[in-house]
Amino acid sequence: MHKAGFVNIVGNPNVGKSTLMNLLVGERVSIATFKAQTTRHRIMGILNTDDMQIVFSDTPGVLKPNYKLQESMLNFSQSALVDADVLLYVTDIVEKPDKNAEFMEKVRGVKVPVLLLINKIDLSNQDSLVKLVEEWHEMLPNAEIIPISAIAKFNVDVVMKRIKELLPDSPPYFGKDQWTDKPARFFVTEIIREKILLYYDKEIPYSVEVVVEQFKEEAKTIRINAVIYVERDSQKGIIIGKQGKALKKVASEARKTLENFFGKSIYLETFVKVDKDWRSSDKELKNFGYQLD
Repeated sequence: MHKAGFVNIVGNPNVGKSTLMNLLVGERVSIATFKAQTTRHRIMGILNTDDMQIVFSDTPGVLKPNYKLQESMLNFSQSALVDADVLLYVTDIVEKPDKNAEFMEKVRGVKVPVLLLINKIDLSNQDSLVKLVEEWHEMLPNAEIIPISAIAKFNVDVVMKRIKELLPDSPPYFGKDQWTDKPARFFVTEIIREKILLYYDKEIPYSVEVVVEQFKEEAKTIRINAVIYVERDSQKGIIIGKQGKALKKVASEARKTLENFFGKSIYLETFVKVDKDWRSSDKELKNFGYQLD
């Protein structure tokens, strides 16, 4: 008998969801940095074996929206509650169970198995962890609670074993050679945006969107033209940097990661353009592929 199902990962920003996703899938599917709001889209990673297909789905961190981009991010997270066969709610040792009470009410109402994963337990102690488990059990009495450390890979195998036990009998939803639902261009934009998150401070990374205008794949090389959009002229200057040094560093680091990701030589050209207030524009957000409804 073949098993298949959707395992959706939700939780607040900065609790390690993307790191866990990459460990479970075994591919570098979801960008993982130490900055909140790294994931903006719902990203699927597909794990195939002879008798099983697990479709993991990483979603943006749950937060109270301050502008339309964040509304779209919350929509992605809420949609993950509807079509899951197994729901992974990821928290950590710092987060309190009563944060985002409205979203937690929706999690309480789901009919599928919920695994509550308390991440970063390597930074806690036994007494604090026991107290936190009790608090979460009160918040989500039907959830199965598993303490983990994604960065130390502690109990990740336990989570995977439990997921496999909970999956329904089903034929595969995707081809057995497929490992994500996203096109190659999507991962180019994510990798460039990851480097911007790493190398720029304050508001700059959150004001940035990346669009691939050319992706030309040949036998041993890929030629890419990418545009980095910002909201202000001043942000454009910061992204480019003095004598273009900042942009060159981002492009260089992105190229290295892209070569590793695709296994080919990468020729990457980057440009910076201003698209004023794109994060609050329905039209621009739809153009960039965000879900508004």
